[in-house]
Amino acid sequence: MKIDKIINNNIVSCIDNDGKEIVVMGRGIGFGTKSGKVLKEDKIEKIFRMDDESGLEKFKELLRKMPLEHIEVSAEIISYAKSVLNRRLNENIYITLTDHISFAIQRFKNGIQFSNPLLNDVKTFYKEEYLIGEYAVRLIEQKLKLKLSSAEAGFIALHIVNAEYTSNMRDITDITNLIHNAVEIVKDYFSMNMDEESLDYQRFITHLRFLAQRVIADNMLNSDNIEFNTLISGMYPEEYKCSIKIKEYIKEAYDKEVTDEETIYLAVHIKRLRMI
Repeated sequence: MKIDKIINNNIVSCIDNDGKEIVVMGRGIGFGTKSGKVLKEDKIEKIFRMDDESGLEKFKELLRKMPLEHIEVSAEIISYAKSVLNRRLNENIYITLTDHISFAIQRFKNGIQFSNPLLNDVKTFYKEEYLIGEYAVRLIEQKLKLKLSSAEAGFIALHIVNAEYTSNMRDITDITNLIHNAVEIVKDYFSMNMDEESLDYQRFITHLRFLAQRVIADNMLNSDNIEFNTLISGMYPEEYKCSIKIKEYIKEAYDKEVTDEETIYLAVHIKRLRMI
């Protein structure tokens, strides 16, 4: 593997066997060498591959000015997230999360900490991702001797969610608020408490997550199965009325018309939730 460009003493770009540019990290890997030289493979610590050229250029620009230890800890967090979730994450997370973590560390050193208004919702609706955020905070403390707050664990979790759904952070905020308010509508309508540890509650939240994602993307289910819709609304009249209230909330808050099929499936999940 030959070096294409020297980014800094610890980062170089190379061309792989498929002719694609990759970014290679390793302490001192770029020191005392130049373009065209064969890369010493024993110095390679991490190889980054980006899906598109624009993302690759942004990533290289980010790496040029960032401390190596920030890059290393971010890469370790992302590797951990991939192994725990066992699903593909958008490669742009190497840009967004690395940038966020580096900025969070700088803010911490300057005595500036942000609150996270979505923290409780993140803990409830994105449990796996929040646990990764907690792992990230512990890892940063272990590696860099900085104890970031639980608010930062929440922010890191949202970046993970963002990479799972290939949405932008504003969409993730909208999705989280939609889930929160839909849950509150169900609680208020039935004057019920919910067991947040129950499997049915987690299934309900998962359904709301994907519904919210479809609402924001304006890509809702629609089969026009009138007989099925009539059957479910007759079998579960109160749950159906509650789902109509959620439909009205979404129309008012997001100016999106929830389809009849989405409303019916929501009623089914509400019924299942009430059977706990």
